[in-house]
Amino acid sequence: MSSHREAPTISKDPVADNTDTYAFVSPNDPSKVTIITSYVPGEAPNGGPNFYEFGDDVLYTVNIDNDGDGLPDVSYEFRFTTEVRAASFLYNTGPITSIDDPAWNRPQYYSVTKVTEVTKNGKIKKPIRELLADRVPSPPCNVGPRSTPNYEDLATQAVRDIAGGVRVFAGQRADSFYVDLGSIFDLGTLRPFQDAHVLGAFGTNEGVDALSSSNVHTIAIEVPISQLTADGSQPTDFEDPAATIGVWGAASRQRGVTHGKGKRSAVGPWEQVSRLGNPLFNEVLVPMADKDEWNGSTPDGDSEYVPNVARPELAGLLPGLYPGVFPNLAGYDKDRVDLLAILLFGIPTGVVKNGAGETIFQNVIGSKSLDDIFAGNVTAADMLRLNVAVAPTQGERNRLGLLGGDADGFPNGRRLEDDVTTIELRAIAGLTIPLVDSYTIDGAAAAIEDGTYENPGRTFLDEFPFIGTPYSGYFVGTATPDA
Repeated sequence: MSSHREAPTISKDPVADNTDTYAFVSPNDPSKVTIITSYVPGEAPNGGPNFYEFGDDVLYTVNIDNDGDGLPDVSYEFRFTTEVRAASFLYNTGPITSIDDPAWNRPQYYSVTKVTEVTKNGKIKKPIRELLADRVPSPPCNVGPRSTPNYEDLATQAVRDIAGGVRVFAGQRADSFYVDLGSIFDLGTLRPFQDAHVLGAFGTNEGVDALSSSNVHTIAIEVPISQLTADGSQPTDFEDPAATIGVWGAASRQRGVTHGKGKRSAVGPWEQVSRLGNPLFNEVLVPMADKDEWNGSTPDGDSEYVPNVARPELAGLLPGLYPGVFPNLAGYDKDRVDLLAILLFGIPTGVVKNGAGETIFQNVIGSKSLDDIFAGNVTAADMLRLNVAVAPTQGERNRLGLLGGDADGFPNGRRLEDDVTTIELRAIAGLTIPLVDSYTIDGAAAAIEDGTYENPGRTFLDEFPFIGTPYSGYFVGTATPDA
């Protein structure tokens, strides 16, 4: 999955497990950027009596790099506090009709702190901390039509405008990510053409959406672009180096933990335990022995993983799993410069063009060419790079993002509807090699699908926080449509 249970240690700590990160220019206000990070993978909607929530002992952060060094220049920290209102075993003792309804026995509140890194003497960075909001309410989980009637009304009450023109939301939402998890991790089965698999075909060729009824806990923040760029501007030229920012989400825990009488206390400095920039990076490209170390590091150290991106294991496995299907990929014995640019360095000017041969955008910080990248003038960093000068696509949007012609789609940021599994599988299979080298694409590379795209069952909101209504505990698994 994008980053659901992607490393051995974090899979045992779901409340701190960053499942997905999204970043896009807000479609109804192009002066702002929306960043979404989700946690707690695989939430069962009917998960009572202890419904899912954020961790009071977890520090959640949204990080923005605007100078290309792989370190955060602006961060937003979210800290949660849970209250217990009644001596009851129930999550609620009546319908929850407002976000402050006393019938809800276990509400959560959170604070938002902006941390700005200020460079002194060109080297030293000193953080400036600004509390933007405190005691912001989070909505309850979507229990069912009796407990949480008119659920989206409750969620709307949790959307808050805070200091600095920033808008926030934190609460349960439907998981936007979709993937045929059962097939992909069964020795790389691509179900639509599994008949060519070396071990044969089994069952249906139609995709199975492993997350079709799963919820997550989402932090969403909408920020004026001028607060995120290096020079405080709102760039309109996509070739302006200031137009591109790097984004990733993270979660940290304090180093010391004590247990006693059913309670847990934490002390000491914060240690990062999870992070996520590009989808599937840790899941597919980082070796299992290094996955937990990657989760605990910052993007500025990602040069260590250049060999894994330059020679991805999956690209080597595909010709063996599908004999004769990927002959050109099997014969390509060069470093994957295309993947290095997309995932670690950013796409330089002149690489991606539109049908008229004109450059669509520059999506790299501090670099104008591939020569600059591989001369070591750009830091290798797994960040979700977003060019804020690229206008949002209006009307129907292509799920294949940039590969489908939408300049504002993944890997230029990531929109909720972008089919990142298909995009990345196609790229690994060689579809993007011609951007940087002479190469004939195997026909199968352009036909790869994750198998679930035709009916992923995802709906999104037209307004912030955009991510869809969580599945109801009462209706999930029934023939009755959700409500």
